[in-house]
Order: sequence, then structure tokens, then C-alpha cells
Amino acid sequence: MSSSRPSTARSHRTAPHKVRIIGGRYKRTPLPVLDLPDLRPTPDRVRETLFNWLNHLWGGEFADKTVLDAFAGSGALGFEAASRGVAEAVLVETDRRAAASLEELRARLGAGNVSIVAGDARSYLARAAARYDLVLLDPPFGQDWLDRILPSALQALTNGGMLYIEAEAPIAAPPGTELLRQDKAGAVHFHLLRSLPETA
Repeated sequence: MSSSRPSTARSHRTAPHKVRIIGGRYKRTPLPVLDLPDLRPTPDRVRETLFNWLNHLWGGEFADKTVLDAFAGSGALGFEAASRGVAEAVLVETDRRAAASLEELRARLGAGNVSIVAGDARSYLARAAARYDLVLLDPPFGQDWLDRILPSALQALTNGGMLYIEAEAPIAAPPGTELLRQDKAGAVHFHLLRSLPETA
């Protein structure tokens, strides 16, 4: 998960637990976790559950899928998707240091299916022409990000595309979507939704 805004005051807290890619080509690769405000990497257990869901719903076919990780942070979600073999994973991160760390990891892995965008998720979605089979939303809590970004995130989905959301509380499926799966781990509620097919 990303930090939503630069901060001039840095806390001296210990960085979050180490995270690793848990499946696919880059399995067991450690992911650097910078000590940044609001950075909350998606835990291994949650990622494993999400990708089990996706594996079932996609019939194990990741190679033709495109993914947008709109609040990339440590890259735990986006690089997990890339490791599973998606055609393209775009990771958007507003903090310049975090984005640079993601780019270093991309280069070290030689991950040709990964693109790093240093910028704001809302601005990226507003101008993006591409449509994605999966949009990952893991925004900072307590800042009303979901209300602000959901409309453009839904517009960025392919017909029948999926939307993954982490939130402080259970959410209802937005209009035009159906809730496929949901679960809870600690204080995090996570959901997988699908956009309903467009009708003529």
C-alpha cells in the first residue's frame, strides 16, 4: 500500500515486517519495505488468499491479463501478479523514494512485464487510456481515498474486469459490480469484485 502524500516529518518507528513474493517466477524474493507514513504492505496470508481466488476465477490463466496496482507501496500486490505471469503489471506510487525502490527491484528481477509510474493514482486513472483486467486498490486508511478513486477505477476495468479493495470496514458492491469474495485479516477487510457485463 502506498503513502498518499509526501511528509516532511518522518517518524522513527520500525519498518513493517518483511514481505516476500509468495508464488510464481519470483517466489521467495524479498521486497524492500521503506519506513514511510501509511505504508502497509499486504500481508502474505491476504495475498495468498487473493491469488487463490484469482487462480480459481481465471482458471489458472494469468498470461493474458493486465493489472494496475494503483497504490503500489512496497509492490507486494503488483509484483505478486507479475510473478504469476500476467501480461502487464503497472505499479503507480506517489512517493518518489518508494517508486525508485520499485524501479530498482524491477530492474534487478528483469521483470519485463512490470512498469513503474511515479505519480498520483487519481491523476493516472484520469488520463489512462488502457483498460485492465484487474485493478488493485489498497489505499491509506482514514483518508477517504476509496470514495475519491472508485469511479475512475471502475472506468479503468475491462468488461467483466475485477477490482480488489482493502478497507477498514466491509464495503458494499458499487453499482455496476458484483461482490465475488470477501474476507478479513486483523483490521483489514479485503474484497474482490467484478464489473458486470455491459448491456447494449
